[in-house]
Amino acid sequence: MLTLATVGFTVTFWAWALLSPLGASLRDELALTSFEQSLLVAVPVIVGSLGRIPVGALTDRLGARRMFPTVALLTVLPVLYLGHLADSLAAYLVGGFFLGLGGTTFAIGVPFVNSWYPPERRGLALGIFGAGMGGTAISAFSTVQLAAAFGPAFPFDLVAVVLVVFAAVAHLLLRDRPDRAVPTGSVAARLLAVLRMPVALQLSFLYAVAFGGFVAFSVYLPSYLTTAYGLDRADAAMRTAGFVVLAVAMRPAGGWLCDRYDPIRVLAGAYAAVTLLAVLAAFELPLLPVGTVAFLGLAAALGTGTGAVFALVARMVAPELVGAVTGLVGAAGGLGGFFPPLVMGLVYGILGDYSLGFVLLALTAAAAGALTASAVRRRVAAAPG
Repeated sequence: MLTLATVGFTVTFWAWALLSPLGASLRDELALTSFEQSLLVAVPVIVGSLGRIPVGALTDRLGARRMFPTVALLTVLPVLYLGHLADSLAAYLVGGFFLGLGGTTFAIGVPFVNSWYPPERRGLALGIFGAGMGGTAISAFSTVQLAAAFGPAFPFDLVAVVLVVFAAVAHLLLRDRPDRAVPTGSVAARLLAVLRMPVALQLSFLYAVAFGGFVAFSVYLPSYLTTAYGLDRADAAMRTAGFVVLAVAMRPAGGWLCDRYDPIRVLAGAYAAVTLLAVLAAFELPLLPVGTVAFLGLAAALGTGTGAVFALVARMVAPELVGAVTGLVGAAGGLGGFFPPLVMGLVYGILGDYSLGFVLLALTAAAAGALTASAVRRRVAAAPG
């Protein structure tokens, strides 16, 4: 079940991230401004993020066996539209809006995996599932190269086929745990109850910084590297893929560390590392070696942080509410990835420099570390069990 969920998360995230590697090409093809390019790659992020709130609540009620195949099949439609019909900024924005559906599967998989594992193993299990965000790495590695080799529509056609195959396999093999906790009451009532939970709001902010930082780098780093360091698009895409791979690999490590050690220390340490490395990146030092060390360090710290946050979700939230809380927390993470690319585009357009954006990241990570070490620590200490 964990393998199926992770594969589903990977392929839908692959679809979700299809526009990001093409940002530079679409900028030239459609004569976009820096802000328009940032908006184009950010729209799927915000839709996929907000969509996690109702999808998580529906998963609590309907189960992953229904939700995973349904979302995978619905994502096929915007993928094919973008590959064959979109030809203007407005058309790409419409397609990107519906492409955001692929980003909602995170809120399906977390409660599903959480139900199959005992508490002492959930950190690692959720970290392994979370590694499915590596679908963005597949997109970064392959989209530009496949489009150049086989035509601009080929990456979209390939992803559409993969989504259909996964939907069929999931329908045949995926099973919800028979004794899983099924909530009562309406979806709207549960969502309102979750919004009133202080722990859900605190975890949402922490995930917005950790996963939001990862998403922001994965969608904007190609543009940043081509502009700030003069790299060609293929080189920038490959370096971004390296960033994503390391962050993805560190997510299970973050969950595993929280199973073995104090999760508060793990998470606070990750935010401290993000703070220091973001300040280092703000100086725009030479890419070799200092710049590369800074960005790879950020990837490792952000990946560890994403795994640690959901290890805390598993510890602090009742099983029947995990889906709804995951939807809210996951939405916050995606929204955390929506705004930084827009801010970076505006900052560069106004100042001709990216440093202020990294300074803002450092300040935000420092605030997240302080919250973790204070209010969240007290809540973990007071949590039952």
